[in-house]
Amino acid sequence: MRVISINANGIRAAARKGVFEWLITQNPDVVCFQETKAQEHQLDDEAYCLPGYHRYFYDAEKRGYSGVAIYTRHEPKHVSVGLGWREADAEGRYIQVDFEHVSIASLYLPSGTSGDARQEVKYQFLDQLGEFLKKVVRRKKEFILCGDFNIVHKEIDIKNWKGNQKNSGCLPQERAWLDWLFEEQGYIDAFRQVNKQASQYTWWSNRGQARANNVGWRIDYQVTTPGLKEKILAATIYKEQRFSDHAPLIIDYELDI
Repeated sequence: MRVISINANGIRAAARKGVFEWLITQNPDVVCFQETKAQEHQLDDEAYCLPGYHRYFYDAEKRGYSGVAIYTRHEPKHVSVGLGWREADAEGRYIQVDFEHVSIASLYLPSGTSGDARQEVKYQFLDQLGEFLKKVVRRKKEFILCGDFNIVHKEIDIKNWKGNQKNSGCLPQERAWLDWLFEEQGYIDAFRQVNKQASQYTWWSNRGQARANNVGWRIDYQVTTPGLKEKILAATIYKEQRFSDHAPLIIDYELDI
């Protein structure tokens, strides 16, 4: 089973840059998009479709902002949207598809880079998401949470560790939340399960020559329940083409959907 996660930074812009043509070559089972920046009715054109795939969207109320989507080759048993609290759901930050053996979700976690108020929203989001994930891990069904978490975990996951200690996305409180998720709740960082190499990033600033010089951050994840730990086969960050300021994260699992 191949799952691809990508923050599109505008799904229409990513389409113009060839993301759907590329996805066809990857033959994924599930594609999780974040930051679609579009309303579903704006995506009826064939340019935003994958032949043979079902599509599900959860849009932000604000036009041109946030939003998540899932494209799946397999029709899910159930589709759910939202996390149940206003701040998250008004911004279209979570969608989940349930299959026989696994549930897969697309998450777009808020950024706190615009100031203290949004950083506080981010902390509140993490607190409530944590409660949700505690319930999920107690269930017997396997779960893959794909998305842009807007947080690096460890020094290996960011080029400029020392220079970003006071910046949103690399704050100690944010990284401690990931410690809690992986170490106390038992969730698995699927990428790091099979790839321990440094300089593996999924996002680069548009300033300067950050991408050309690989001055990046690994803030896009596929996080799994513990039962999938040994089912993670391979993980790749695709950087040959540039569809957005993020790179697609491709992970293969030994799992029937």
